Parts: sequence; structure tokens; C-alpha cells
Amino acid sequence: MRARIRAVVLFGSLILVVSACAGSAASTEAPRPSDSAPPSAGPVRTAEEAVQRVIATEPRLTGIQAFDTGLIGQSSWYAATPASGVGAFVVEIQVGWGDCQAGCIDHHTWRYAVEPDGGLRLLVEEGPPVPADAWPSPAGAGKTGLRGVAMAGPVCPVETTPPDPACAPRPVAGATVTIRDSSGQVAATVTTGPDGSFLVELPVGTYTVVPGPVEGLMGTAPAVSTEVVDGRVTDLTLDYDTGIR
Repeated sequence: MRARIRAVVLFGSLILVVSACAGSAASTEAPRPSDSAPPSAGPVRTAEEAVQRVIATEPRLTGIQAFDTGLIGQSSWYAATPASGVGAFVVEIQVGWGDCQAGCIDHHTWRYAVEPDGGLRLLVEEGPPVPADAWPSPAGAGKTGLRGVAMAGPVCPVETTPPDPACAPRPVAGATVTIRDSSGQVAATVTTGPDGSFLVELPVGTYTVVPGPVEGLMGTAPAVSTEVVDGRVTDLTLDYDTGIR
């Protein structure tokens, strides 16, 4: 009888262990921005703390930089301002894509109220879904260098207003990009990936990014001059001409 009881207890324990493991394995989906979140440990006293509370809800925002009025082509950014009545701070985040050198064709925006106790409230969310290749790259977090994307357009012979998403510029894969320093020396040579993007670590300084010709495209993208700032990955877009008119 005692042996039978031990067997039942052992079998029940085994079920509990297997169930716990199965539940853990099922929780693999990446979190997304939510309209609310439980208060984090400790109060929020600074804008930086408020931003981190928001980014913690969406790992794909890792590496996003503060809004910089002097930076041309900044596709993704955050801004935090003190607020009264709606929380300790209001944090706005934008992820943009498509010709961001000219201000980005599309963008998705979130605006959160961050409570003094660390809780979040989503005030505004608007814009089309963010493409997989438009999220700030975690690979760029904390690094110093350049991150770019090569795009080709026009895709349609007639441009419409508002722009047709089906006619948005397409990524240019396999483009050779040469990066020269202020003295004209080659600092790096990279090749764009399937999504048209590239990422290269570089010392602080002024650089000229020179795209190479790509078979099938009528025009080579013009060279772009840019600055690399310590602890930041500078974003830029290289615009190729498809020849479609």
C-alpha cells in the first residue's frame, strides 16, 4: 500500500515538472508595446529612466537614439518631456523607413505616459506596421559607426498622392559600399544584405560613403558625407535610380 502511494506521488510530481517545462517552452514570442504595464520597482525620477521603462516593453527598440535636430536622416528616435496630469513623463518614440534622408516616407509613432511609480499608459499609437528591417538594430546598440540601407526607386511609372505603399522604394541587395575617411583613405568596404542594409563600426570622424554600381539599375546612388559620433550608430539611406519613368 505504501509503495503504491509513493508511486502516485512520484507520478504526480513528474506531471507537474513536465507541465512547467512545456509552459516555459511555449513562451517564446517577443513582447510588443502594450497599452499598460505593471509598475516597475522604484519610482521614475528622470527622463532616461522613463525611456528605459518604455523600451523594456519592446526589445526591438534596443539601440534607439534620442531625437537629434542636427542629424539628417534619423529614421528612429525617442523624446521624453516632463508632464503634469498625465504622468511623470511623456515619452514619444518614432520608427521610420523609406527615404529617411528626406524625412521618411512612412513612420510608426507611440506616445506613452510614464507614471511616477513606473507604470505605463499608451496615449497614442499611429502609423502602418513597422517592417522587420526598419526596427532599430540591437546589433548597433552601444557601438560607434554607420548603419545604412540602400533603396531603389521609383518603382512605379506614376507617383501618386498620397504615395501608394506598393510603389515604395525597394531594397538593393548586394551593393558594394566604400567608406572613405576625411583624408580620402578607404576606412571600410561593406556589401548590403538581402534587406539592403549594412552596419560597420568606425572610429569617430567625418566619412564619405560611396555606393558602387549595381547591375540592373540605371543610376548609382550619390555619395553621402556624414559624421560618426562616439557611442552612436549614424543612420543613412543610399538612393539608387531604377530608371523607371
